[in-house]
Amino acid sequence: MEPNQLFYGDNLDVLQRHVKDESIDLVYLDPPFKSNQDYNVLFAEHGTRSTAQIKAFEDTWRWDEVAAAAYEETVESGGEVAQAMRAFRTLIGTSDMLAYLSMMAPRLVELRRVLKPTGSLYLHCDPAASHYLKLLLDAIFGPTRFRNEIIWKRTSSHSSSKKYAPIHDTILYYGKSESASWNSPRVDYEEEYLDRYYKYDDGDGRLHWRADLCAAGTRKGSSGQPWRGFDPAVKGMHWKFKVERLDELDAEGRIYWPPGGTGWPQYKRYREELKGKVIPDIWDDINRINPVGGERLGYPTQKPQALLERIIQASTHEGDTVLDPFCGCGTTIAAAQRLRRRWIGIDITHLAINLIRHRLRDAYGNDITKDYRVIGEPVTADEAGELAKEDPYQFQWWALGLVGARPTEQKKGADKGIDGRIYFHDEGPGGKTKQIILSVKAGSTSVPHLRDLRGVMERENAEIGVLITMKGPTQPMRTEAASAGYFTSPGWQTKHPRLQILTVEELLDGKQIDYPHVTGVTFKKAPKAKPNELEPEPLFE
Repeated sequence: MEPNQLFYGDNLDVLQRHVKDESIDLVYLDPPFKSNQDYNVLFAEHGTRSTAQIKAFEDTWRWDEVAAAAYEETVESGGEVAQAMRAFRTLIGTSDMLAYLSMMAPRLVELRRVLKPTGSLYLHCDPAASHYLKLLLDAIFGPTRFRNEIIWKRTSSHSSSKKYAPIHDTILYYGKSESASWNSPRVDYEEEYLDRYYKYDDGDGRLHWRADLCAAGTRKGSSGQPWRGFDPAVKGMHWKFKVERLDELDAEGRIYWPPGGTGWPQYKRYREELKGKVIPDIWDDINRINPVGGERLGYPTQKPQALLERIIQASTHEGDTVLDPFCGCGTTIAAAQRLRRRWIGIDITHLAINLIRHRLRDAYGNDITKDYRVIGEPVTADEAGELAKEDPYQFQWWALGLVGARPTEQKKGADKGIDGRIYFHDEGPGGKTKQIILSVKAGSTSVPHLRDLRGVMERENAEIGVLITMKGPTQPMRTEAASAGYFTSPGWQTKHPRLQILTVEELLDGKQIDYPHVTGVTFKKAPKAKPNELEPEPLFE
């Protein structure tokens, strides 16, 4: 059986090359957007921009040659989508918003292709772009396949400059066909509501509410006939049940008759029979993640797992397959795993893949690695070398992921000379948190690199320093590393080299950093969860 799949790469390429037609039951996507910037920048004319390295998780839509090529390719493909894109260009010009739509259009086309006829798509977006994305989705799925615009209240009201406080996100929900799966999710009624309405007691302890027996509109059939001297047609209404069923309900004691014939009969709806309140399209009952809560993993746009669980439960069944093409820190994956769905995650950064690995391991233990495989990562030193040439930052994040290290932020003011850190405890409750400093070099290395790392260790008061290299160390480098001596663990009384050199080839062969593996605290831990023992079916060609 094929395990679940975690892809590193461009989701458009992954979808086109790896995911079969009509193989997915649910798509959820939360594509990056300029959520931390002034939205007007999306409509600005092209001008000079900073050429600084764009970090992972930051929004990267720009009207440039790549976006222009994507636009032309979509337009040349013809059809409703091409017409929509031409209309967008007429309306908003060659702005960054058009770049955003040009990048999204082919991906949304592919996502519709991989959906089963019973499948659904949920697109989580910002209100600044939701109206454009809805028009694009109408062109791809057809306007009749639109089901809901869900409003999620993600935060409480707060002050905002010269406008009403923005407190919600939009989720656009489409079904691929009329037969799209739907499980009618419900939530419990509030106690205040139940106490207010379900307060009548027949004397047997069961509480009920007295509901109208009539509904609007007249009928010619049985439900439109007079019953027990009451004619619903005089009110322009009809019975909610056939008159034969009304007789049965009365015999069962389910009809309430007002004393003295002062009013129309009513239907007794018992509190214990309630299935729950149907969920509306405004969701104000799922709070954003608490900044200091156990679920928060440090990912800037992380969504609460309860949000994804509601979506997955509404539109899939156990054993169905969920796909997230912008999986970030893996909330969709975590929710699917817990609900016994199969899953596919795609992300373009090794940092995200690393975060997801840690999240799954923390929640399900080390055996979870048997349930999924990562596709697209280097598996040989030569492939790692190619990654280093193509994108040094991705190489750095990938290499740090091999040892379970947390990357430092690549921005002004970040720790100089530090590419990653590992934190650990080796003393016991209340013991000091200790750290390992890592430096990653894709090119040639020499003794000065080790001396620099040693200086950073002293500055940061780190117990161990590690240099990760593509090429093997020279003998002078080994001598320099040995001269740093050993760190002795006070809790375990074990010795570990203070300055270590590891090559990519050694890491791929399974070699790890030599340090007291007692309690790692490098990544924010995800909550524990029960393992999923679901056997998946093959998905891929």
